[in-house]
Amino acid sequence: MRTLKRIVMLLAVVILCASCANRYLSSLDYNPWQLVQLPTDATIADISFASDRKHGWVVGSNSTLLETNDGGETWELRSLNLGDQKYRFDSVSFNGEEGWIAGQPGLLLHTIDGGKSWGRIPLSAKLPGSPNTVLALGPQTAQMTTDIGAIYRTTDGGKNWKAEVQEAVGVVRNISRSNDGQYVAVSAKGNFYSVWRPGQEAWEPHNRNSSRRVQNMGFTPDGRLWMLARGGQVQFSEANDFESWQTANSPESATSWGFLDLAYRTPDELWVSGGSGNLLCSLDGGKTWLKDRDVENIPGNFYKVVFLSPDQGFVIGQRGTLLKYQASVKSA
Repeated sequence: MRTLKRIVMLLAVVILCASCANRYLSSLDYNPWQLVQLPTDATIADISFASDRKHGWVVGSNSTLLETNDGGETWELRSLNLGDQKYRFDSVSFNGEEGWIAGQPGLLLHTIDGGKSWGRIPLSAKLPGSPNTVLALGPQTAQMTTDIGAIYRTTDGGKNWKAEVQEAVGVVRNISRSNDGQYVAVSAKGNFYSVWRPGQEAWEPHNRNSSRRVQNMGFTPDGRLWMLARGGQVQFSEANDFESWQTANSPESATSWGFLDLAYRTPDELWVSGGSGNLLCSLDGGKTWLKDRDVENIPGNFYKVVFLSPDQGFVIGQRGTLLKYQASVKSA
């Protein structure tokens, strides 16, 4: 009888261990991310590079502006004469030597000389919301969104702006743009999302497809939607149908860290960032996942992943966190 009990207990332990193993992700066998020391502890919000891919800019909280001339290896603080008001710089974008910075409360900056000088663009008091993203599209041309989902375009360097939608969508948690000009916005409470296509007068609202609140959304390289939901869930829409979704995936169900952003390095390789140094990688388009455990001890949340090209990428986040992608590490 005792022997039988021991066998049963041993089998229970084996099953439990196997179950635990399935709940924890395997580790990535290389770490392509280099921690870059920044001369600030501000929260980093966005990054962009000018025509020279070695010359870039980082923006963040407390009017933080940093410049690099060596591809992101080192950064120096830059100050702007904006008075005593402290701003939160949310977005920076360059097209060639022309760049834009959007921030809150109610701030839009413009440069045509690679950032040597910045001018403030006056904004109408009737602007619905405050600027939260800006995208440089070409000479004197940019697109700006606000924190309640208004979309505007200028073709004369910011002197005049044309509304692209007749009504804003409401307070948004985040908003993302596809390469062909579509937008997806997640409501502030994460209970629904809206899609806008160029030429439409209004946003198309969509209910979330589960009880989990939506954290962030964006577009895949082939034009589908990706969704990050509370509790570390990743999901992708079907092709050409923003109402139909593939089966949700919880890459690491054993943890409770939330996912905050997703970005593609290549059509098959994508990275997901999250709270408390959480960084996951998929090499098969999101079917299976691996975890980069070499960055787990970096304090702070990883808010955003940006790939400017397959060989140039960054992870940005809390308390001056900046990771730089090193293509040579993976190929070694």
